[in-house]
Amino acid sequence: MATNNKVDLSLYTLHQLMEMEACTRCGECITACPTFAEAQNEEIHPLNKIQRTKSFWKADHLGILARLFGIKPASEEEWQAFSKGVYQCTLCARCHVVCPVQIDTRALWISMREMVVDRGLHPELMDRLRETLTTHYNISGDPNENRLGWTANMPQPPEGLDRKKEAEVVYFMGCVASFYPMVYSVPQSFVTLMARAGVNFTTMGGEEYCCGFPLIIAGMGKATTDMMDHNVEAVRALGAKKLVAACPSCYHTWKHDYPRHLGEPLGFEVIHETEFLADLIQSGALELKPLDRTVTYHDPCDLGRNSGMYDAPRRILAAIPGLTLVEMEDNRENSLCCGGGGDVEMADADVAKAVGRSRMLQAQETGATSIITACQQCKRTLLGAARANKIRMRTFDISELLLEAIE
Repeated sequence: MATNNKVDLSLYTLHQLMEMEACTRCGECITACPTFAEAQNEEIHPLNKIQRTKSFWKADHLGILARLFGIKPASEEEWQAFSKGVYQCTLCARCHVVCPVQIDTRALWISMREMVVDRGLHPELMDRLRETLTTHYNISGDPNENRLGWTANMPQPPEGLDRKKEAEVVYFMGCVASFYPMVYSVPQSFVTLMARAGVNFTTMGGEEYCCGFPLIIAGMGKATTDMMDHNVEAVRALGAKKLVAACPSCYHTWKHDYPRHLGEPLGFEVIHETEFLADLIQSGALELKPLDRTVTYHDPCDLGRNSGMYDAPRRILAAIPGLTLVEMEDNRENSLCCGGGGDVEMADADVAKAVGRSRMLQAQETGATSIITACQQCKRTLLGAARANKIRMRTFDISELLLEAIE
């Protein structure tokens, strides 16, 4: 049931209100939307969401002017349909790429989710997500002190992994890598590579809290304040000069949301795994051996479109002798989402699976034997899609492939 009578316009910036008015209704975003392509629910596509939101706030705030233009207050059923569509979006921002007026759609969709949360019309699972993250500090609900559980089956874990003082680099592991065994090989590979390269690094161990990304994109960013403050203080206490994240969503959150939340610089550099590894290769710290293999590369949405990083992963692949990269039909800024973004798996698991299937079919068409990505969530989603659809293609994080090339 709605908790507020009127749309709270403070949830939108003036720029966003102007962006919605600037929408040309050209429909380019409709054909670019991966979830609309699978579900064909008109409430999903960007054009409809913008038009709905404009009618919602105008009906609430323009009074007699709204009535003169035939804008009526929305019914509860209309709000519920809108909520469903808003949460069926993976926040991949493919619509932004094709938008002729370059509306910052990802930020706009998050503001729309905040509006839905403000009215109490969000999916119930989001409340459970908020409760889990604010009490357990991770998305799985496991004891947070077990964040280094992935080291248990390593023959010899690198020394100093747990909060080593004065390490130059802090590796921010992220919830998926820490608590989902399907992708334990990602942190295992990454720390092994850093150890081989002689990097002085550590982790925050059980002091690492979720970066807050799942709640931010759920429209519940206000609940992340304590987690953000805790994480920044924990990194500063270690005296590190760099924070490296293998998860693009963690990277994007640390890089963009944390400084905005603090209102000041972090005091340390935030970089992604692929930038870090590409630099290690260029410096000669990692010696690569030939890999005779044909691969294709999947651009994670939060690393590519949402962070503008396309070249670093490809620099790594180009540096491996004997490796052949074959691009998918949709790549770089036009890359299809894997289906694992935007909390869609909680809101509509079937849509998420359908998007993942489409991406794996594109990968299969390249003739590659492996699909490489640079995101543990993408790896988990694509691996699941390959198994569900019996697509014979191996799935690797780029750190796993690189480790294979040095051993």
